[in-house]
Amino acid sequence: MILLNDVELLRGGRRLLDGACLRVHSGQKMGLVGANGSGKSSLFELLQGQLHADRGAVTLPQDWRIASVAQETPSIECSVLDHAIDGHTEYRRLEQQRADAEREGGDCLAHWHHDFEAIDGYSIPAQAASLLAGLGFDEAAQGRPVASFSGGWRMRVNLARALLRPSELLLLDEPTNHLDLDAIIWLERWLLRYAGTLLVISHDREYLDRVVDSIAHIEHGKINTYQGDYTSFERQRGERLMQQQSTYNKQQRERAHLQQFVDRFKYKASKARQAQSRIKALEKLQAVAPIYACGSYHFEFAEPDMLSSPLIAFDGIQAGYGDNVILDQIHLNLLPGSRIGLLGRNGAGKSTLIKLLAGELPPLAGTVERGHHLRIGYFDQQQLDALDLQASPLLHLQRLAPASTEQQLRDFLGQFGFAGERAKEPVGPFSGGEKTRLALALLVWQKPNLLLLDEPTNHLDTDMREALIIALQSFTGAVVVVSHDRHLLRTVADELYLVHNGKVSPFDGDLDDYQRLQLRGFDNGPPLSALDAKTQVDTNDGTRIDRQQRKRLEAEFRQYTAAHRKQLQKLEQQIGIQQKELDNLATQLTDSALYKNAQPGQVSVLTKNHGEGKAKLDALESSWLELSEELDQQSREFNQQIG
Repeated sequence: MILLNDVELLRGGRRLLDGACLRVHSGQKMGLVGANGSGKSSLFELLQGQLHADRGAVTLPQDWRIASVAQETPSIECSVLDHAIDGHTEYRRLEQQRADAEREGGDCLAHWHHDFEAIDGYSIPAQAASLLAGLGFDEAAQGRPVASFSGGWRMRVNLARALLRPSELLLLDEPTNHLDLDAIIWLERWLLRYAGTLLVISHDREYLDRVVDSIAHIEHGKINTYQGDYTSFERQRGERLMQQQSTYNKQQRERAHLQQFVDRFKYKASKARQAQSRIKALEKLQAVAPIYACGSYHFEFAEPDMLSSPLIAFDGIQAGYGDNVILDQIHLNLLPGSRIGLLGRNGAGKSTLIKLLAGELPPLAGTVERGHHLRIGYFDQQQLDALDLQASPLLHLQRLAPASTEQQLRDFLGQFGFAGERAKEPVGPFSGGEKTRLALALLVWQKPNLLLLDEPTNHLDTDMREALIIALQSFTGAVVVVSHDRHLLRTVADELYLVHNGKVSPFDGDLDDYQRLQLRGFDNGPPLSALDAKTQVDTNDGTRIDRQQRKRLEAEFRQYTAAHRKQLQKLEQQIGIQQKELDNLATQLTDSALYKNAQPGQVSVLTKNHGEGKAKLDALESSWLELSEELDQQSREFNQQIG
């Protein structure tokens, strides 16, 4: 158990924690939330012994091994795979001792094999490769030097190192910031199987909803804990805030503002599942309006001066870099009011499409028509690098609007959290979140009619994310967004487009369909929404399904899932065979006569085979579990559809 009792923590003259208490039970998965600068990362440093409390006590079991993600990675020539394996220090230590043990032989070698087997030593490289694959590194990338990757990809390597390291406590600080949606889905599945205690700092509400069972909220130096996921935390906290009379009027205005968006899209409920999904998300927003009303940021996109229709039209566009064609035959019309979310694996071409729309990448072939009144607001992480680190937020804005008064600019910047003297401080020391807020402020000021947003929520806290979502919902221009934040996609995008195999096409489904597609594999079988569409024809008019219809639909469902069930049976047979082989190897390795009479290298071969067999069994069981969960989910959805 982790226990904080009456903890006070001072950093740079600021009191981050003041009489804070926290209890985390073994095996608990807890999300740590709070405004930027509230002390979340400092709490992690307390738990790791890198900081010490100024008052109070921090206790946790002495034998617990703690794994965390290094925030920096040196530019080294070591391969990605080897650098990930280096995270398992016990494996590396035993590797170094192997030569001595083989030279000594006898009991020394037996003890070495026992220790190596205890950590599943022969399976460690395979585990590391599997972790890296889940985080987006293919086999070729795993062999490349760490130095050849950007900072974001190096952070993925650091994450793999942390996940590989045996631990009783895993600390993750914003793990999704440098991941795409596919990698986040993979990480969620991995964390759900993690047997230790998990503490994770994140502003991604859907990620927290899927991973944690409790929330610790740091506010005003205190830590308040809530049972349940992030949505449950919002509801509980919202109910508490509603009792505070001082916020009541502001909350009512926010509720009315949110209700406008619910009403605006309600008429689409019968036309598209994506619209239905969005309405549900907006109703969830409405339920927790008090929290957003108490947020620090409130801004709106100004009405665009002029709108063209279409804003941009692509006809037969081919895009890429030199001879490397990434996307081909793109046909796309962007109209005022279009709200498109882009889905696809990392490297599929989502950012390439955004750059093409922004005009930063010329097409290799095809025709582009840009509206006469087109005015683009483009955001990606490179916009942060373009900020003048010596200039203040106020000076940045004065360069864009020399005719505006200082007070007008200060009032505008205050909506983004740059109030008082903060508006005149140099940007250089700002955090990633503050720089992102400034880049968004500069974009909003320019009154675009087309917003191109490539991962706009990285580094943003929850309050700013919600303020951005509300502002986007009332924006009258067009929006194209790439984001791993599913909450943003659900509440902003009316249409989803899939970027896959060099094509850009409408995605017939919602984000839950996309997750099932990603888990199953993009290229296996018919679209997941095919059966859904068929059953909806029979059930969405509200009439009761008769027995004959039910039997027909059940037969279609059995046929649709036959391949899944057959694959499950095949995996079960393979698991049985592999388990028998593993039991046979274990019997040989536990026979004391082996270490007296074995031929040179025989023990090493048996131990290696056992380790590789264990890794193979783990992979088979993992595949069986994922396929079984997918089949169960499809069955639940089918039963709900037919009543």
